[in-house]
Amino acid sequence: MAVLRLTAVGLLVLAGIALLPLGRRIPAGAVRRWCRWIVRAAGVRVRIDGAAVPTGGLLLVANHISWLDVPLLAAVRPARMLAKTEIRRWPVAGALAARGGVLFIDRDRLRALPDTVAALAGVLRGGAAVAAFPEGSTWCGRARGHFRRAVFQAALDARVPVQPVRIGYRGVRGTPATAPAFVGDDTLLASLWRVASARGVVAEVEVRPPLPPGSHLDRRSLARAAQPEAVAGHEGGHHE
Repeated sequence: MAVLRLTAVGLLVLAGIALLPLGRRIPAGAVRRWCRWIVRAAGVRVRIDGAAVPTGGLLLVANHISWLDVPLLAAVRPARMLAKTEIRRWPVAGALAARGGVLFIDRDRLRALPDTVAALAGVLRGGAAVAAFPEGSTWCGRARGHFRRAVFQAALDARVPVQPVRIGYRGVRGTPATAPAFVGDDTLLASLWRVASARGVVAEVEVRPPLPPGSHLDRRSLARAAQPEAVAGHEGGHHE
């Protein structure tokens, strides 16, 4: 079963790669469905509930547990993903990410941060959506990291709404599922196999009310308002 699921995921990803040249000509609804199919093909059911998502420039932010979070967030609204600059150097995947419109941030070069924030603000002013995981790493789902504030400055500068999204995974008995978590020394291949081998996992996506421009005057309070819940515990994350 796991092999079949991973084969289906691979075929869907290849189909997406083949359609990359079409770019923005692909309807947003089709992209959202494709993203849900990827998660469903991995054997994970999807539930998306909550507020309507604004059109125009928008910063989507979510907690980070798994690689599944990326298609789940795109299933809420297709957006340009913000990722660490190391991904650009990954074989094959880095080039595909760049072609797909991923925006890169160098977390090790603080001097470059103002230019990155300015670039993000420019994208947002142009009416595009940008998706980010402000925790900066994946967490187990029981514990969470604090939202880093830099990305929220771009939303303030561009005067666009912030769309908070909460992502969680539950098992057969309704308890938090550990299979999707991508933490510690985990590899992507091991995580893919574990997710595809699991049974009864449900991805729960809660779209919270958007935070309109002007509702928070500084990035600290905006980040705090967008944070899904208070941080519990100190279980570490996996930097991606």
